[in-house]
Amino acid sequence: MFAGSLLADADRQGPLPAGGPDLIAALERSGLRGRGGASFPVGTKWRSVAGRAGGGAVVLANGAEADPLNRKDQTLLSSRPHLVLDGAFLAAQTVGANEVILYVGERHRTAQAALARALGERPAPQRSRARIVIAPPRYVAGEETAAVNYIETGVAVPTATPPRPFERGVDGRPTLIQNVESLARAALVARQGESAGGMILVSVSGAVAVPRVVEVQVGSTVGEAIDVAGGLAGPPRAVLVGGFFGTWLDVGSAWDLRLPGGCGAITVLSAGISPLAEMARMVRFLAGESAAQCGPCYFGLGALAATCERIAGGQAQALDLERLRRWSGQVVGRGACRHPDGAAGLVHSALQVFQPEFAAACRTVGQVAA
Repeated sequence: MFAGSLLADADRQGPLPAGGPDLIAALERSGLRGRGGASFPVGTKWRSVAGRAGGGAVVLANGAEADPLNRKDQTLLSSRPHLVLDGAFLAAQTVGANEVILYVGERHRTAQAALARALGERPAPQRSRARIVIAPPRYVAGEETAAVNYIETGVAVPTATPPRPFERGVDGRPTLIQNVESLARAALVARQGESAGGMILVSVSGAVAVPRVVEVQVGSTVGEAIDVAGGLAGPPRAVLVGGFFGTWLDVGSAWDLRLPGGCGAITVLSAGISPLAEMARMVRFLAGESAAQCGPCYFGLGALAATCERIAGGQAQALDLERLRRWSGQVVGRGACRHPDGAAGLVHSALQVFQPEFAAACRTVGQVAA
């Protein structure tokens, strides 16, 4: 299931190790960082919750994974559910939590079934304090404050911070929100030692020989991850690192780029696919996934999507490139969450990498591309 895998035989390896301050120290020494995108140190996060919990904290295992280009979390939950549960219950023991919430994407039916089956096999004391919550199929549903809000109100929209969930989360209690791969890695550190935190799962898709989830060392290059997926399946035009919230890179600069710690997806764009059409599709998706509670996000992303669609459809207007540059800068930092920031970063990198295509599409209306 996992190419090059440390996880291959990791499920159900005997009794759960002990959690507590020693495990936090081991996580800190391991250098393990979150695998949900932010790459925040796991040990530091656990220590911050443990210091204020008083026995009433919550652990929220985040497996919402709504990015269309990422499959690592649902693959992990489907094939190694007990390892994720090990990490979740170790976290609960360590930070003083009396409740574990397993937050799984609605579309991930195989993952839901595997997790429910594994939870049913756990000892009664663990089963009694854990529950599965199905995350709605919205991109923002995995954002940590949106997850808390959904659990409490049934509405998956981000909320203003502070306080952050580790201070006041589910039911007002300190809440440790950790990506499911981060929890699995923490369980491996507890079982196998500090070196076990040094691997990362990456979804490799697009123009590669075998699109799949691969496991590579943290610090591996984009090219090495693609090689584990069988290498290229044809001439590439560009590489997207980080999914829909990621960055487009030229093939030459991407190949030797070391993977960031929170990266979960690499997508190779074939030279036979129009990058303008691909960008129009992606930005329209992100605009449609806005929670519609912040004007700069809702209206700004809609305007960016309409402009990308106009350019890709051969109907560019004279100021469209200037509009994309200006608007993608104006929406940054102006939402309740980072949804507009991620979309803006995607557009900004596309304007650089696909500059020849954008310039050619706008040339007929006298647009001069910078």
